[in-house]
Amino acid sequence: MTTSHSSGRRLARFVWHHKLVSLSALVLVVAVGSALLVTWIAPFDPYAQDVAMRNRPPLTPNPDGGIHLLGTDPLGRDELSRVMLGGQISLTVAAASVVVSGLFGTTVGMIAGYYRNWFDDVVGRLVDLQMSVPSLLIALLVLYVLGPSFVNVVLVLAVTRWMVYARVSRGLVLALREELFVEAARSLGAPGRRIIVRHLLPNILGPILVLATLELAVMMLTEASLSFLGLGIQPPESSWGLMLAEGREYLTSAWWLVAVPGLAILLTTLSVNIIATWLRSRSSQAQFSKVTIGEGI
Repeated sequence: MTTSHSSGRRLARFVWHHKLVSLSALVLVVAVGSALLVTWIAPFDPYAQDVAMRNRPPLTPNPDGGIHLLGTDPLGRDELSRVMLGGQISLTVAAASVVVSGLFGTTVGMIAGYYRNWFDDVVGRLVDLQMSVPSLLIALLVLYVLGPSFVNVVLVLAVTRWMVYARVSRGLVLALREELFVEAARSLGAPGRRIIVRHLLPNILGPILVLATLELAVMMLTEASLSFLGLGIQPPESSWGLMLAEGREYLTSAWWLVAVPGLAILLTTLSVNIIATWLRSRSSQAQFSKVTIGEGI
């Protein structure tokens, strides 16, 4: 009982001293929770069409029961249910892209930073070349050739952002490769692969996770842009960017078709950025203050 009360007091103090971060976390919990549970908590079937109920404003009662809290779209589908479904796809695309690009970019950057050989030169030139071209332009060109689909969008987003992880991880490894704990492991005969995985990776994991949190918002915005331009998620599926594209033709007559998904994108990406900024400030306070030495060689 005492432990639960102590945990409750700590949580209350955290919420009081970090109101904006707590509110952002609540927004993310709602967004992720509604996306994961859309099948069970959606007020209507997201795919059910009723042309007689097309473009109805928010709080319109449904003849068969229930209320369309956020109105309906041009096909008579419930807007709130579509937003939940769109959040599921948008968040899944963003999370999958972050995982793929993060794993690949961090691995490449760590190898390049530790060995400092011809591979480092090749990676450096590739990173400089790709960062000189707008990521959205690369994504549009690739998707135009491959065609829009869920898998293609994830792969394209990962390809356009891996170099961010590569550059950050390389810089962190360069700063750590001459530390005493790395020299000790190297002098005891530990192979480079073991040093990278056992000693370097735990020490750069914090900044990489903060970067991944920031990249999550970037991926969401990029996916929304691609879907808005018609090269992202395709009907009958839904994403927040696709909902914006479908609602722009009715901006003057059905404002909620644009306002609802636009507000979902705004609140979610803003919340992610606020939490990432807070994590970065916490990480910078502890960065390199204490070097984590791996146990064993």
